[in-house]
Amino acid sequence: MGLDVAGFHAEAEAAYIWLAANQNADGSWFAGYQESSPSDRALDANFTAYIAVGLALHTRLHGETLAAQLWPTLERAIGFVRRLQRPTGEITWRVGSNLALLTGNCSIHHALRHASALAAALGRPRPAWDDTADRLRLAISCPGLFEPKPHSMDWYYPVLGSVQPETALAADWDRFVVPGLGVRCVHDQPWVTGGETSELALTLATRGRLAEATTLLGQVERLRHADGSFWTGYQFEDRVLWPQERTTWTAGAYLLAQAAVTGNPAVHAVFGELQTGI
Repeated sequence: MGLDVAGFHAEAEAAYIWLAANQNADGSWFAGYQESSPSDRALDANFTAYIAVGLALHTRLHGETLAAQLWPTLERAIGFVRRLQRPTGEITWRVGSNLALLTGNCSIHHALRHASALAAALGRPRPAWDDTADRLRLAISCPGLFEPKPHSMDWYYPVLGSVQPETALAADWDRFVVPGLGVRCVHDQPWVTGGETSELALTLATRGRLAEATTLLGQVERLRHADGSFWTGYQFEDRVLWPQERTTWTAGAYLLAQAAVTGNPAVHAVFGELQTGI
């Protein structure tokens, strides 16, 4: 998605084609790959569902051709995710796990809504996908169903995933947002991270809070390396960059947030309050 909004459309399309070529028979993907070989063979529901969000963004930018080509891939992926839904509505983290994670479920809700919209746009409506999303949305309102975690993602993802309204961010703003520095990864550590700061900026920008989003995105710049990548985070008590890694997901989140701040309509449509249709 970051490549798409940065203008690298062919490269973004190649990534989706790679996903289609490497999808497991049950519709999933492995949790991690190195040089195209599986490095983590866990089968994660959230990772698998998220292709729907990427295809929704690509469709907004370039039309339905790729989504139509990858329809079997999308249908298998959503089928895998739906099989992990419990009777109480939440979706388990991965195959073989009894854990349900709030952030992951909010992200899956977002993906299911876009998957359903894509299906309708392609003339292949799947009302059962909306039923799954409706049950999931109800489950997310029952936090006792989810593993307690100290992460800021559990605070803002219900908003980013269009489960809660933007006003829900007020509750823990001071717990996670460090003035002048960005967003803590976890509430009990003096550590702000570029990925979380960018994702909150994306959430705010797509809900009309442009000034706050712009300020947060500017704070990510302290993490920028000379080659354009970003360090993962900054430990502000010790005043050190930590850990010593520069990840593609931080860069991807930054690119999406930058696109939102500058008014990219496709990003606003996909990550803002959910709209119907593509």
